[in-house]
Amino acid sequence: MNARSLSTRRLDRLGMGLSGFCLVHCVVTTVLVATLASAGGLLGSPIIHEVGLWIAMVIGAYALGRGIFEHGYMMPSAVGGFGLGIMTGAAEMPHTGGDSVLYTMVGVGILALGHRLNEIARD
Repeated sequence: MNARSLSTRRLDRLGMGLSGFCLVHCVVTTVLVATLASAGGLLGSPIIHEVGLWIAMVIGAYALGRGIFEHGYMMPSAVGGFGLGIMTGAAEMPHTGGDSVLYTMVGVGILALGHRLNEIARD
């Protein structure tokens, strides 16, 4: 295992961790919106979602793209890209109701799977 592989492995783990954080954010925001309108409004702010999606895209593109060159398999990148696409579609949906939250959570889970497949392919 070389130094590049190690740093990309860390990015995959960071991507999986951020995916988990995103899932927690979605659940907490939904609960707070249902109970406390002012706190839920802050966590549901569009800028949080835009910045989060941007960070997910940068980390995903780098770590998953780098994986293609390191191990030669495109499947992890394709799975992760599919997850990012779902997340992007969810970000464009109106944030009223639970559909955007549900699609975001599905996209985040698929993106995390892509990072995990990338990590497995390196072993």
